[in-house]
Order: sequence, then C-alpha cells, then structure tokens
Amino acid sequence: MKLKAIKFFSPEENLSKTKVVEKAPPLPTGYISNSGKLVFPASALRDLGIDPESTHFKIGTQEGKRKIKSVYLVPAAGSDQTFSFEKSGRGHVIPLALILKKGNVNFKSEKLIFKISTFDFDQTTKGYELAIETEAPKPEYTGKPRGRKPKDAADAE
Repeated sequence: MKLKAIKFFSPEENLSKTKVVEKAPPLPTGYISNSGKLVFPASALRDLGIDPESTHFKIGTQEGKRKIKSVYLVPAAGSDQTFSFEKSGRGHVIPLALILKKGNVNFKSEKLIFKISTFDFDQTTKGYELAIETEAPKPEYTGKPRGRKPKDAADAE
C-alpha cells in the first residue's frame, strides 16, 4: 500500500465557532409597600451579602431632582444619621414613607419595584442603588384556549 498524505485534525477544529454568551444573573429586586417601606426579600439580601441585623445605611437621592427615581444606600457605622433594617415577615424593611412622599413617589396607588445594583461610593465603600420603576402588568394571554369550550360556543356549532 502506498503511503498517502494524511491531514490530522485537532479537537479545537471540531468546536463550533459560535460564541456562547453567558447571561448575567438577574439583579436582585425588592418592592415598595403601600405604607412606604422598602421591602428587601431575604434572598436579595443574601445575594448582596448584606447582614440585616448589623448593617446601617446612609440613605440619599440624586440632588436637585423633584421626583425620586433612585435611592442610594451607603453602608456606614451606626449613628443617629443612619437607617437600619427592621424584621418584617420573611424579609426586612426600611421605613421611608415621609421621604418618599416628599420625593413625589406614589407608593399608595401604584405597585412599585426596585432593582438593586452596586456602585463604588469611594475606594473602600460599595454602595447600593435602588432604581425605582412601576411593576409592569402581566401581558394578556394570547395563546390557544385550553379545556372545555364555553357552552355558548358549543351550541353555535
């Protein structure tokens, strides 16, 4: 048998050229109760690494704005100028009713949620930004109806 030129393949050549894009984990969320409390579920606090029993925050908003769109929480040593968590149900809350009312946040008639992201306040301190938005209504179901047909439609056929 005559020796032929053989081309050998590498395992890298057998891999697909399309890149697999990893999705970033969703941002932790919470909501504003109709009594004006920022409600943090236990899972959100765990994801952020916040100990609700010992952590105190300075709370602020963007200066010069009439309506509050974001609330900023910066960890600080406990003093009379800081806010702390209160236990409520399965989560923890920070009561801010008067501040939110002064900032034109309509928490009594709207269901408001906030997405929590981190930012660098200074070289050593990591703060949290709570971006407030209205909860989107559930989209209307447009799929095929399931189950028995209503009596009106069954009689018409």
